[in-house]
Amino acid sequence: DKDHRDAKLDKAQAHDIVLVGGSTRIPKIQKVLQDFFNGNELIKSINPFVAVAYGAAVLAAILNGDKSEQVQDFFNGKE
Repeated sequence: DKDHRDAKLDKAQAHDIVLVGGSTRIPKIQKVLQDFFNGNELIKSINPFVAVAYGAAVLAAILNGDKSEQVQDFFNGKE
């Protein structure tokens, strides 16, 4: 909940909830997250290495001042 406040996002704005990492495979954690996001389907099929690489690439673009449409689309759920 704190992460959403820090990002100035409401959890209803989350279109895709992607789980990456070992602890996200624990059924109880999956249930808590799914309940938190109002029953939205959790995406668990993404390769964690790909997710980390993609996130790092987007962060690098932002830190370098990239304001391209492609980077903006990432935050608007179009990617």
